[in-house]
Amino acid sequence: MDTNNEHTVDIVITNVMSTFNTSCRLNLRTIALNGNNVIYEPKMGKVLMKLRKPMITASIWSSGKIICTGATSEEESKVGARRLARCLQKLGFNVSFSGFRVVNVLAVCSMPFAVHLNNFARNNRTVASYEPELHPAAKYRNKSLKVTIQVFSTGSLTLTGPNVQNVATAVDVKNLIPLPKSCII
Repeated sequence: MDTNNEHTVDIVITNVMSTFNTSCRLNLRTIALNGNNVIYEPKMGKVLMKLRKPMITASIWSSGKIICTGATSEEESKVGARRLARCLQKLGFNVSFSGFRVVNVLAVCSMPFAVHLNNFARNNRTVASYEPELHPAAKYRNKSLKVTIQVFSTGSLTLTGPNVQNVATAVDVKNLIPLPKSCII
């Protein structure tokens, strides 16, 4: 640890979820028969298509709505969505790439100290909840950034937010969580 008591926290983005619309109806059977790396799920009414580069999985509905998961950055998610739209164009659909937006970002990081979860939940009752019978982490909500943080006793954090910027801001040591000395092990 540094003498001035400042820590750096490395954030690893594990999943970026995004959506876009093709502005046309899609025939799922045609995609399933002619597409590459496709899994047809007729009971769910969707097709799963996987791209290798960037590594994403897309859920495609006949309405033209597509949800992409698995990217590790917002830019990678957009590139994967554009590649997916291009694949659908090559299958003969009149696809136009519209309405792209990042819906959810999942990230993990590890704090340089452990946390006593009972004290943490007691000191932050309005924004934190801890039910050890249901889940091993305390859930903390930062309403201003719209980020949910799961705090584990080891100091590991799982963050879920609307975009990468909000998640990175939430982990900033100054904005993080009001951790009083009684919560740090």
